[in-house]
Amino acid sequence: MSSSTEFEPKIIAFVCNWCTYAGADLTGTSRLKYATNVKIVRFPCTGRIDFLLLLKSFAQGADGVIVSGCHPNDCHYTSGNFHARRRWIAFRTVLDLMGVDIRRIQYSWVSAAEGSKWADLVNNTVADIRALGPYAEYQKVAEYLEKEGFDEEA
Repeated sequence: MSSSTEFEPKIIAFVCNWCTYAGADLTGTSRLKYATNVKIVRFPCTGRIDFLLLLKSFAQGADGVIVSGCHPNDCHYTSGNFHARRRWIAFRTVLDLMGVDIRRIQYSWVSAAEGSKWADLVNNTVADIRALGPYAEYQKVAEYLEKEGFDEEA
């Protein structure tokens, strides 16, 4: 593939407001270069992220997902990131049963002071997803969500 027709993945990032979002903002204000393939969805805390949103992201065309929040013991809400981490461990099993390649989801901690870490996370995720190629299992995920009664519009 030539660089003009190189696959550009669509990536959705679910981030906490207090750390990762602030770190992403620092990346921009520091004028650090990073891929523009990532669309950010800001949450008060990663502990508030319903992991079904990750499935909906895939069902609606995302090629990859990033989930990122405060480092352990630095959560603005004390333990939200620990709740998110426990849910992520259980969710990996669901993904495996559905046949979703977990390499398409990056789970990371990025603090408000780690703008360069955010840039590296985004750039590495884009490169990894680009190497995996487009996610072609959208229909399978959408059918699962429909079968389980999850409204596409919610």
